[in-house]
Order: sequence, then structure tokens, then C-alpha cells
Amino acid sequence: MPSSRENITIYVQLLNEGTPCWRPTEALNLGNGQFKILPTPGYDPTDEEWEFLPGSIVRCEKQKLSGGEVLVAVKA
Repeated sequence: MPSSRENITIYVQLLNEGTPCWRPTEALNLGNGQFKILPTPGYDPTDEEWEFLPGSIVRCEKQKLSGGEVLVAVKA
């Protein structure tokens, strides 16, 4: 697990896309398994509906996506 107060890439599920989709974005590791979601450059809430919005504090778990094993936001 990354050290505390480090920015890392996590994945947030996109809602209402028709198929399961995840958006990679940066998050600040707050420690104790908590991460603060940061917006991607060009983030547009009218274009994509994120399960957890930028600024949210989330818990992540490792999941296998098409690109391999990644951290996915699973709970606010």
C-alpha cells in the first residue's frame, strides 16, 4: 500500500454508461485506507456521472480490471 499523503491513481466507477466503466483519477492517500478523490484534468460532471465525486473521502480495494490489478473506490 502506498505511503500516507502520497497522490496515487485510483479508479472510480462511472454510472449510467450502459456497461461497467471506470475512470482513473488521482487521489490523495490520507492513510488508514482512506483516499480523497481529486478531479481529472478536464473533469466535467455534465459529461460523466462518477459514483464518488471529486473531494469525496473513500475506501478502496484491489480489483482486477482489463489493465490488471488496481485500486477501486468502493465505499464513501
